[in-house]
Amino acid sequence: MSKPRQRMGLHRTVLHEGLRDDLPRYLNQNLLLQLWPVLHALVGRTVRTVWEDTFPQPASRTRAAA
Repeated sequence: MSKPRQRMGLHRTVLHEGLRDDLPRYLNQNLLLQLWPVLHALVGRTVRTVWEDTFPQPASRTRAAA
């Protein structure tokens, strides 16, 4: 996906609706870390909490960007 908005939408959809096998297939770790400061505001509280508790690196990037 060449357009940033499409990449953001895909990551948001996979975070919300993806199955376990979808996560490594559709999410790019580096891109997810890059997008997280915006994505964390677009995903629901439950998704945000689960991801930030499981993967502290995105949460630390969000705090650093604030």
